[in-house]
Amino acid sequence: MQLIWKNLVPDGPGTVKLKPVEDDDMWHAYNLICPGDTVQATTVRKVLREMASGGRDAERVKLKLEIRVEAVDYDKEGSVLRVRGKNITENEHVKIGQFHTLELELHRPFVISKDIWDSIARDILHQASDPAASADLSVILMQEGLAQLFLIGRSITTVRSRIETSIPRKHGPAIAGYESALKKFFENVLQAWLKHIDFSIVRCVVIASPGFTKDQFRDYLFLEAQRRDLRAVIENKSRIILAHATSGYKHSLKDVLESPNVMNLIKDTKAAQEVRALKDFFTMLSNDSSRACYGPRHVEFANDRMAVETLLITDNLFRNADIAERQRYVHLVESVKDSGGTVHIFSSMHVSGEQLEQLTGIAALLRFPLPELDDLEM
Repeated sequence: MQLIWKNLVPDGPGTVKLKPVEDDDMWHAYNLICPGDTVQATTVRKVLREMASGGRDAERVKLKLEIRVEAVDYDKEGSVLRVRGKNITENEHVKIGQFHTLELELHRPFVISKDIWDSIARDILHQASDPAASADLSVILMQEGLAQLFLIGRSITTVRSRIETSIPRKHGPAIAGYESALKKFFENVLQAWLKHIDFSIVRCVVIASPGFTKDQFRDYLFLEAQRRDLRAVIENKSRIILAHATSGYKHSLKDVLESPNVMNLIKDTKAAQEVRALKDFFTMLSNDSSRACYGPRHVEFANDRMAVETLLITDNLFRNADIAERQRYVHLVESVKDSGGTVHIFSSMHVSGEQLEQLTGIAALLRFPLPELDDLEM
């Protein structure tokens, strides 16, 4: 995200102008824009013009509008953010108070104004404008006939390509057809690789599958890299690793990210830290449940007693349309940090964030046991 300019007061009002340049940037913007904010951007609207013949014709015109936000919708596949609200600026085509939807897209600047730039909003803004926040891990999940290429950044896991090919059975007279179909499948995966994986950004690529599909694809990849002189592949062989996966579907990502050889390579990434923190939470919940809790009431109870050592919370809780409810979680995060605790804000677009969502979106590891939590309603 390119930060063009900013003029804000911490925990007070302010305005920033941003230009999204990568897919992750739209996710940052989704987390940054809340109901009650104002957003200014250029939009296209159809208007009717009177024709000389007396008829009317629709014409698309560009408008600069500012709206008071009421709802935000993110389309991760198309990297488009739709912001709906009431127009608050005078315009010949859109009346003040009229509802309009702004579509924020890559490479189109927009302006956000907030009454309160709290610590969470400032952190999101910092992450968004930090070049190191790019997707630094790629995972290719495979099984015969299915492959999905994921890019995993600090904030979002995106499916950049999905390849499906019908593979015939491997035995009998169909063996030649099997080998031909498998080669075509691998070639399609290779083309997706060349299109979406940039080793100047990606730290490593994990190829994962059940059985030997991953090994077969790696052999094909290296053979074709030598034959076609694909320098990006040849020069980065050490950054391509294999891992076991139960399937080629997204739910297998969790197991891949938790495998020791993968964790060792990505240990400094935000995604890996989230996976490790969530694993530690479930381990503690199983071994000593009085030192782990989840749910807003339980976590706040523990925090009031300065017992929270590690807070796990999803970004969804900060997108609440109720400003007071959002501030409740902002203050909780600040309180845990002030007492020396560690805070992990999970992206709901990562598999670990999806897991935490199933536990109300908030959990904590405690410094000391709190058996009285068992008597407290959720």
